[in-house]
Amino acid sequence: MRLTVRTNLAMRTLMFCAVNDGQTVQKRQVASCCNASEAHLGVVINQLSHSGFVETIRGRKGGIRLACKPSEVSVGSVFRIFEAGTPFTECFDGAENQCPMVGACRLRGALSKALDAFYEALDDITLQDLVQDNIPLEHLLTMAPGRQACPAE
Repeated sequence: MRLTVRTNLAMRTLMFCAVNDGQTVQKRQVASCCNASEAHLGVVINQLSHSGFVETIRGRKGGIRLACKPSEVSVGSVFRIFEAGTPFTECFDGAENQCPMVGACRLRGALSKALDAFYEALDDITLQDLVQDNIPLEHLLTMAPGRQACPAE
């Protein structure tokens, strides 16, 4: 199993915002720290905004910030939003499924149960769980006054 780049960037963006909770962060800062293109990140931020995870602020001093508390953001809910359009295997894609065994195969049911368990495990993990007391992550992502985030730049 491999997550999409968008899911990965969504989680990186949310962690960046959570470490800098209460601050407005700019897309270029997130892109720099997360090793992502600003264009690709823009698509992810748009979806995070439409899903209610972040709010966007327009203007010269604009950017993004969390729209809710880190404790209210379930990793499973983020993954479901970003992975929903990507079928796990061919037989999960009703429109494109060409598998001749679909009517007799029991693997699909087993995979469906496994995916449900995967998401349920992630439902129990919050954004707060990922960032709270995570000193190495804070060191990498904190935008303290007089200090730029991503000191490795």
